[in-house]
Amino acid sequence: MKFVDEATIEVKAGDGGNGAVSFRREKFIPFGGPDGGDGGDGGSVYLVADANLNTLADFRYDRRFRAQRGENGRGRNCTGSKGDDCEIRVPVGTLVYEEDTDELMGDLVADGQRLLVARGGFHGLGNVRYKSSTNRAPRQSKPGTPGEQRNLRLELKLLADVGLLGKPNAGKSTLIRAISAARPKVADYPFTTLYPNLGVVRVEAHRSFVVADIPGLIEGAAEGAGLGVQFLKHLSRTGLLLHLVDVAPLDGSDPVEDVRAIVRELEKFSAELGERERWLVLNKIDLLPEDERDRHCSDIVERLQWQGPVFAIAAVSGQGTRRLVQAIMDYIETRQRTSTETS
Repeated sequence: MKFVDEATIEVKAGDGGNGAVSFRREKFIPFGGPDGGDGGDGGSVYLVADANLNTLADFRYDRRFRAQRGENGRGRNCTGSKGDDCEIRVPVGTLVYEEDTDELMGDLVADGQRLLVARGGFHGLGNVRYKSSTNRAPRQSKPGTPGEQRNLRLELKLLADVGLLGKPNAGKSTLIRAISAARPKVADYPFTTLYPNLGVVRVEAHRSFVVADIPGLIEGAAEGAGLGVQFLKHLSRTGLLLHLVDVAPLDGSDPVEDVRAIVRELEKFSAELGERERWLVLNKIDLLPEDERDRHCSDIVERLQWQGPVFAIAAVSGQGTRRLVQAIMDYIETRQRTSTETS
C-alpha cells in the first residue's frame, strides 16, 4: 500500500434536534397544558489514534465525515435521542490542523487517544420549557443549533526511537532488514526508498525499539529537491539519528562530502534537528580490502572531525550490526531512566 503522510478531510457534526410544540390532549382533561419535549443533541466528531494504522491512505478517497443529527422532540414530554458520534481512526503520530486558520488542534501520540474536532449542535427546547404562571399555553419552541463544520489537514509524523539518515543507496533499507522484521525493497542496482518504513528491533525479551527508514536525501532537499524533503519531518519525532555513509560509493563520490551535504540539509530544514544526537555508521565496509578497512574508516572520521560514536558495519552480511543494536538499546534505556528520574 502506498505510504500517505498528509490528507485533507471535511468533518461535520450533527445538528441539534428541534424542540416540539405539543399539548396534552386526553379525555376529561380539558386544560392539559404543554407537553412538547426537547430535541436531542447532535453527535460530535472525534479523531481516535489507532496503533494498527501506519498511513493516511484511507483518506485519499473518503474525505467527508458526518455525525448523526439529534432527533426532534415529540409530544408527551418525549425528548429526542442524541445523535451518534462519528469516530475517525488515524495512525498514532497524527497532527491535526484547522485548514482555514492553520491552527494546530491536537497531536495524537498514544494509542486510543481521542480528539474532539467538531462539537455537535445543542438540542432545541420544547414548549413545555416556556410554561409559566402567565403563559399557560406557550406556542413557542427553540430549534437546535447547527453542529460545527471544519476542514482539517492531517499530517503524520512517524513515531520511532531511531531514524536512519543518509543519501540514496547508503544501505538504510538493507540495515533495517538486517536488524528487524521489516522488509523494505532492496536490490543489486541503485535506487532509493520511496516511502518510510518502520521496523521493530527486538534485542531480547522485553527489550526492543522502533527504527524508521527515511527516504534518502540529496542536496537541495530542504528547498524541495528530491523525495527526502517530504519525509524530513518524520525525523523530528526520533530521539536518535543514525547517519549511514557508504564508504565505497559506486559513483566515486567522497563519503566525507556526502556526510557534510546531509548535515547542511538537516540544518536548513530545522536548527533543532541539526543538533539532534547523531551517530556515524560507516556501511559497506565489506567492499573494501580487509587490510585497508581500518585506515579508510579512520580517515573518514578524522576528516569529519567526528566527536560522537562511530560504528563500522556491513549491513548486507550483518557484520557489526549486533554491536550497533546493543549500543542503541543501552542508549535508549539510559535516556528513559534519566527522563523518569528528572520527572
